[in-house]
Amino acid sequence: MDIGTAILIIGFAALFAAFLLLVIGLVYSELMNSDIPRGVANSGKLRVVHGLFVGIAIVQLIKIRDISDKNSSRNKGGRILDRLGICHQVRFIRWFVGCFLTRLNRVPAGLRVKDLKFSEVPVRLYEATAVCRGLRRGLLYRLAPEHRYPAQLDDCEAALRHFLTVAEAEFGVASDRVAVGGDGTGANLAAALCQRLARAAVWHLPLPCAQLLVYPALQMADFNLPSYQQNHAVPILFRGRMAFYFLQYLNGDMYLCQDLLEGIHVPNELKPRYKELLSPSNLPPEFLARGYSEPPAAEYNSEVYHAIKAGLEHEVSPLLADDEVLRKTPPSFILTCEFDVLRDDGILYRKRLLELEREVTWRHVADGFHGMINFFNQGSLTIRSAAQVVESVVDYMKTL
Repeated sequence: MDIGTAILIIGFAALFAAFLLLVIGLVYSELMNSDIPRGVANSGKLRVVHGLFVGIAIVQLIKIRDISDKNSSRNKGGRILDRLGICHQVRFIRWFVGCFLTRLNRVPAGLRVKDLKFSEVPVRLYEATAVCRGLRRGLLYRLAPEHRYPAQLDDCEAALRHFLTVAEAEFGVASDRVAVGGDGTGANLAAALCQRLARAAVWHLPLPCAQLLVYPALQMADFNLPSYQQNHAVPILFRGRMAFYFLQYLNGDMYLCQDLLEGIHVPNELKPRYKELLSPSNLPPEFLARGYSEPPAAEYNSEVYHAIKAGLEHEVSPLLADDEVLRKTPPSFILTCEFDVLRDDGILYRKRLLELEREVTWRHVADGFHGMINFFNQGSLTIRSAAQVVESVVDYMKTL
């Protein structure tokens, strides 16, 4: 080996070592700065998963923590793979979750899985081959950032309409015993779909018999609710990332994240109504025990409002819908987690439904965090409380 080759190899080795040390340092710093309060279920495993997310964030150099910290060095990176046109950061995260948090288990005995299309919408059908109370269907709607709102909701409506039309003839399912549901943004779509059907002037099919909302995202008017403040840096979903995901869903204008967090997107004439609906005083007192401070008054910016106007409509923020629409929605199952920025969305939605004399079943996981259902039956990453989430959903479905 000549001297030039040796120097080249040593140089590359030194660069790799420096990069590795940088990654280790950044991961360590993020893990130390994350806030995992006492009482979180299996906090050690959550730290491990958070470390994996930090790793992909470093590859992407995305802003995973509370982006309201304008002076933080965490906010100075660009999105390397995104800017090079190799891979959008949301697609990269989706790939990561699919590889590491979604295990592809064998189909168990007594269950048949089919990939079909309902009105050109891809669906995955889970059909029992043994005795079972019913058939289960999963919807594979178009995703952001490839597709923007309202593509996802349109897909949900088209697939539901198709299924209800053929449910009894092709699948032996009573069309009046079909429920809709999801977790996180999927729960947002389920709630928005029920409200869209409630508003429909013409709908000749049975309405869903129930909506199942697991830690739902239900509004983008206020990112300073007590749960947003208390859990702003609790993995897996940070306060700043929630604004990021809403914008990805709407239009992709990421530069508006800070504006949403500050609340300057809400017109002055809408503030009294939103304050009435979203006031922390509407929450049970125990949910204020971990602290809450009134945010400073935000100065309205009409340019920001017009850029995200659709986000304050009921099909993106179901919690803000009119009373007459909520009165027409089906019975609800709502599950919330204590250490989740979206906790108060679910609790406030429950309050509105109860005030309108709608039937609501509520389950609260005192040691839960956002996304914990993904840790059900995941081997060494299994979190005990995830079984509580799954069992709560199953128990409710058995009552339908």
